[in-house]
Amino acid sequence: MTVSVVLYTSDLRVHDHPPLRAAVGRADEVVPVFVRDPAVDRAGFAAPNRLAFLADCLEDLDRSLRERGGRLVVREGDTVAEVRALARRTGAEEVHVAAGVTAFARRREDRLRRALEEDGRRLSVHDGVVTVVPPGDLAPQGSDHYAVFTPYHRRWAAESLRTPFAAPRTLRVPADVRSDPVPLRSAVADVSPALPAGGESAGRERLASWLSAGLDGYGDGHDDLAGDATSRLSPYLHFGALSATEAVHRAARRGGAGGEAFVRQLCWRDFHHQVLAARPAAAEADYRPRPGGWRVGPDADADLAAWKEGRTGYPLVDAAMRQLAHEGWMHNRGRLLAASFLSKTLCVDWREGARHFLRLLVDGDVANNQLNWQWVAGTGTDTRPHRVLNPVAQAKRYDPEGRYVRRWVPELAGLERPAVHEPWRLTGPDRAAVAYPEPLIGLSEGLERYRRLRGLS
Repeated sequence: MTVSVVLYTSDLRVHDHPPLRAAVGRADEVVPVFVRDPAVDRAGFAAPNRLAFLADCLEDLDRSLRERGGRLVVREGDTVAEVRALARRTGAEEVHVAAGVTAFARRREDRLRRALEEDGRRLSVHDGVVTVVPPGDLAPQGSDHYAVFTPYHRRWAAESLRTPFAAPRTLRVPADVRSDPVPLRSAVADVSPALPAGGESAGRERLASWLSAGLDGYGDGHDDLAGDATSRLSPYLHFGALSATEAVHRAARRGGAGGEAFVRQLCWRDFHHQVLAARPAAAEADYRPRPGGWRVGPDADADLAAWKEGRTGYPLVDAAMRQLAHEGWMHNRGRLLAASFLSKTLCVDWREGARHFLRLLVDGDVANNQLNWQWVAGTGTDTRPHRVLNPVAQAKRYDPEGRYVRRWVPELAGLERPAVHEPWRLTGPDRAAVAYPEPLIGLSEGLERYRRLRGLS
């Protein structure tokens, strides 16, 4: 009997899974394993919302594997040590894993490769599992990656994509391989109240439903905050419970403006992965350092706390931050606005905001979260690094009736336009009746402060 190990990381599915397909095709028995590594916790990635969603994904993956005659093996400890021991125990000749882009994932791959080679075994790293196009496949002349989205998108859209793989019909797992219990969501504390169910089954169901009922309106409606016309597939893509390649194929088949807009968003996801793969330090360091610094000290700390709690005095910013706390998710337009307000109106370091997002976002992905924050903060790949989003203008454009604000900021539920977006303009008893804070800073004052810090005025 030949044996292969499939190490699951951020690719928790059975459909369109190149490592699993290769292992089933090249060995008589396969050991699908997921390792709960304390190093991930120490690195700050074990946020409650993601742990709960992860538990759902693992439970669903185990169920899917059992339906095919297999099961998921769960271990806890150092990933390299656990996989090496498992390969020795089963006599596995090869370990299959999806390629990662973060510095952490790359170090893990290097350590695992060396450990396996010392034992006379092989590590097979598969590209195009987490992203549509592998991060290193596209590069302009004279550089190792694209730093501007538009030319990257042009090249990306012209690529011939592989056909998604079907899930294996059957697989055999050695009977004597032990497993720790599969984690359960119920064991995780401090989870956001409205966190969605995780797992490939839920993700595929959501994808099918959205393609049939939501995709056609996505082109015009994806920025409508109250309409909530986005796919909400990002958590499933982050955990690999859905294949981005399959999502592109299925959306492209339907076509239309909605399909094109959705596929473009998936290209943005690949774009950020290729930037981080080329510049791993961008997870914490400025991709393009700017002159000046960030506000620090008690006043800046107080502003940061107010931003986190959704009490900045700007209704759309506060609505977005409260949605994040309740759902572990935030509308993309809200993310852009909240990030711009913190980094360019309050002039607080983007890293503070990125860390808060990673603590709560169920789709908290290092590549997309950190590089989107840098894009907004002006230290990333934005070709207009000093653009500042006006929360009032954004509210009137993307929440014109105020429905999104009224939902998430109930103190303002009784206000009509335009007061729902500018409650500070109320006077006398009308203002006194609204238990909502005054703005932390005037927008013109915030803009001038930002320009001074950046040496623009």
